Amino acid sequence: MDNKTALTFTMTAYAVMENYKHWMFTVFLLLYLIIIILNIVLITVIHQNKELHQPMNVFSCMLSINEIYGSTALLPSVMAVLLSETYEISVKWCMAQVYFLHTYASAEFSILAVMGYDRYVAICYPLYYHSIMSNSKVVKLLALAGVYPIVVFGSFYSLTIQLGFCGKVMPKLYCVNMELVRNSCSPASYISIVGLVLLLFLVVPQVLMIVFSYVQISRVCMKLSRESQYNALKTCIPHLLSLINYTIGSLFEIIQTRFNMSHVAVEARIFLSLYFIILPPIANPV
Repeated sequence: MDNKTALTFTMTAYAVMENYKHWMFTVFLLLYLIIIILNIVLITVIHQNKELHQPMNVFSCMLSINEIYGSTALLPSVMAVLLSETYEISVKWCMAQVYFLHTYASAEFSILAVMGYDRYVAICYPLYYHSIMSNSKVVKLLALAGVYPIVVFGSFYSLTIQLGFCGKVMPKLYCVNMELVRNSCSPASYISIVGLVLLLFLVVPQVLMIVFSYVQISRVCMKLSRESQYNALKTCIPHLLSLINYTIGSLFEIIQTRFNMSHVAVEARIFLSLYFIILPPIANPV
């Protein structure tokens, strides 16, 4: 471990911004402040108004906390590297950033899945909503959404942290697990295979929960009046928009990580790689 922490990775993507890095620093700083302010405002408004202490709003608060966590793991680091002369990052921080960003991404999807389940209960069982979504049930769902990604990804990441790193190039603005593996001193293709299996555990249960919830909501809505259908749709739209927005950003990042994207302009790849960590934390509280 001492050998690993003495090494650094060169973040080659920053070279594209060499001529306007101070302007980009200002942009990232403003984005970070906007994310922090918007999400803190949302948490504060819900906390100070007792009538808003409903399960859906509690889940929204957890989503905001996770988005502050994710953006803090990325944007201050991006700004620090931008101001450096060498565009280097220590292996120790790089490994920590991989853990922070991957657990943020996994927790975000888990929270959105729990919010979908909450909408299912609210629309399909309105008379029993408060008895089903009791305080203890909400706490259990929050714990599941928070702890499950940490345990599952942590188990997988234990394979990566045992590697030694001989490569020194990280072709992104931030560190991701597969790039760490590519920089290892010995072939570690098994980690890529395990990563694909892990992806199933981190995505499939949540997808099944969301699909089940909205299939049941659609089935119930078919039997409702036009006005009730409109109210149900109005209840679901914020969640659906957040879900679609985050899914698009995640797909961009997964595709870039797993496939050769050298045919795509570097600027486009940079924007797409930042989508999942910047746009949802701004759009969701709004």
